[in-house]
Amino acid sequence: MKFLFDKNTWQEIFGSIGKNKTRTIITVIGVLWGIFIYIALAGASKGLDNGFERNFETVAKNSLFAWSQRTSIPYAGYKIGRSIALKVGDAETLRNTVPDIQYIAPVNTKGVFGGTGAQVVNNLKSNNYPIYGYYPEIAKMATQKIFDNGRFINEEDMDQQRKVVVIGERTEQELFEEDEDPIGQYIRIDGVYFKVIGVAKFSQTTPFGTDGDIIMPYATFRKLYNTADNAQYFTIAAYDDADVVQVEKDVKRTLKRIHQVHPDDERAIGSFNLGEAFAQITGFAKGITFLSLIVGLATILAGVIGIGNILLISVKERTKELGIRRALGATPGEVRSLIILESVFLTLVAGIIGIILGAGVLNLINNMTKDNSDFPYTNPTVPIPLVIGALLIMVILGTLIGLIPAQRAVSIKPIDALREE
Repeated sequence: MKFLFDKNTWQEIFGSIGKNKTRTIITVIGVLWGIFIYIALAGASKGLDNGFERNFETVAKNSLFAWSQRTSIPYAGYKIGRSIALKVGDAETLRNTVPDIQYIAPVNTKGVFGGTGAQVVNNLKSNNYPIYGYYPEIAKMATQKIFDNGRFINEEDMDQQRKVVVIGERTEQELFEEDEDPIGQYIRIDGVYFKVIGVAKFSQTTPFGTDGDIIMPYATFRKLYNTADNAQYFTIAAYDDADVVQVEKDVKRTLKRIHQVHPDDERAIGSFNLGEAFAQITGFAKGITFLSLIVGLATILAGVIGIGNILLISVKERTKELGIRRALGATPGEVRSLIILESVFLTLVAGIIGIILGAGVLNLINNMTKDNSDFPYTNPTVPIPLVIGALLIMVILGTLIGLIPAQRAVSIKPIDALREE
């Protein structure tokens, strides 16, 4: 330990580095480039992962959507091309048949999948907006962020078929004055007056949602548009430990059985598995992190080998000096420690510089993307334990690679070194 704090030790190390400045700098750049690549790529993949987490934070990760289409295979006396009409009662059947379903809610819409939305009027302002008929249970699957003083629809609204709505941010901006509070006011939807009870902060809780959506109780929607027991699609959330892919298969199989659809008909029941998509995105981010680790380690290893080569050249050039040191009583351990310390020092300096540069780039990327809510990217960081681990690996590699020139230095015999010209 005393050897580390010896002034002469560090003078010799810096003297050796000074004799090979260009080669040393190029080699150090190789090492710091490796740790820089690792920090930058790992942080970038984490930022992508964080971005999708942020975008999906309001939605149950194991959620999916199922809707009806037309049949593509004749079955049970029915011709090809038959339209399937989902029913509200199908939700209860699915809940009883597929045990991994935690929540399920029928949904009806107007102006979402083709056609025009509802005509919405407030005083002299009007426009067409998509309308959703929701069960209050939908809030358990997709968190509804409501601005202050407002609320989401509840069970009483459903039971009493209240004419109340939650409007979107864009709807508020287009139908109300800037300093006007929409809460408690009435708007006219397709000729019927509705009370505004909340303004929803837009978040992509469905693949087809917009910031102009208007939400009303499902029962009210059914009465307003006379949809009877028909449901346009189902929003479903599975338990966290469930296999959401299998849940999707079970849901589609059950709906085919209920509506007498051929088991092999893949067109009759459509679906979108948000849980599966989220898992693929997460897997992609993890893949980038793993790739950055492999590329970074390979580059670091190449740089560390370069440091070993530089030290071998240094030992060759310092043969006479090392021989004199041995002749004056220096032990093999002291000579070996000197060379290994130089190797570790160069590796450590390169690693620290690479980490600083990588952190700087990630900070720059974060400043450029933090206000961009349209792109799923936020807070690109690398966990401290991983950074420390990478630095530790560099030190270990630096020590191991330093053993080669160190052993070469120890093998020099004083008498042979003194003959060296």
